[in-house]
Amino acid sequence: MDFTHFNEQKRAKMVDVSHKDYTLRIAKAYGEVKLSKEAYQAVKDGKIKKGDVLAVAQVAGIMGAKQTPHLIPMCHPLPIEGIDINFEMDDDNCTIKIFSETKITHKTGIEMEAVVAVSIAALTIYDMCKAIDKAIEIKEVKLLYKEGGKSGTWTRK
Repeated sequence: MDFTHFNEQKRAKMVDVSHKDYTLRIAKAYGEVKLSKEAYQAVKDGKIKKGDVLAVAQVAGIMGAKQTPHLIPMCHPLPIEGIDINFEMDDDNCTIKIFSETKITHKTGIEMEAVVAVSIAALTIYDMCKAIDKAIEIKEVKLLYKEGGKSGTWTRK
């Protein structure tokens, strides 16, 4: 397989996708934010002074996904057709689990947008809760699933 990320001078370039077909592409990502009991309870009770943590994190994650090509140099700017972010509260571990799903019909994948959505949502939770908890951990950010394009479907085991 030819590695297409370098030009003739062995310098980085954006991959040429002009020859590829438009196909439906879906990507799902995951991440989690581990909080202290106090911070976790404040999120659940709506007591964070900066506002509704999950509502703000959801909007931030969507905005982040849309900014992906501005953050990661070789990402193609894409007309994203769908972004959804969901949260699960894990009371036993004081953890907020973040799930994103991104969709597009295009020539290249949308995995990075799904991962950025989770990352920015997690960073927003951190920012909104840091006054209560300086030891917040962002963990397990990863791609869970992708489909579409020449490489087909991939699922994390």
